[in-house]
Amino acid sequence: MRMRPLTLLAITVAALLFLLGPVAQASDNNVVTGKLNLGKSKYIPGPAPFESTLKIEPETNGLKFTIHGTDAEGKPVDFEFSPRFDGKDYVVTGLPEADMIVLKRINANIIETVTKKAGKSMMTMWSVVFRDGKTCTST
Repeated sequence: MRMRPLTLLAITVAALLFLLGPVAQASDNNVVTGKLNLGKSKYIPGPAPFESTLKIEPETNGLKFTIHGTDAEGKPVDFEFSPRFDGKDYVVTGLPEADMIVLKRINANIIETVTKKAGKSMMTMWSVVFRDGKTCTST
């Protein structure tokens, strides 16, 4: 089964946000760098990627996401985006099924992410960081 790129984005961000191996974390709960820990990740539907690395860096009033890896079919996965927390559209590169992303900080531990294609909302995801700073759920 071939995973659609937008599905891969959702799954990768959801799984990687805080189901990572060794993580370097900054004062912002959402700033991390780490490798995917497949043993702690669930992929519904699958298949899971072979490997993936996520880097979330602070940007002025936003975050920069960089994801590199290999999907379940052995193909490279590379995409990045740098949205601000202002609810405006920002360009996404490397995803055929999304060309824009909107980021909103709800509070210190909750971020809403909306992906769009040609102005149409494709997916909305809420990521909640738990107080331990090591666990996140994304819906």
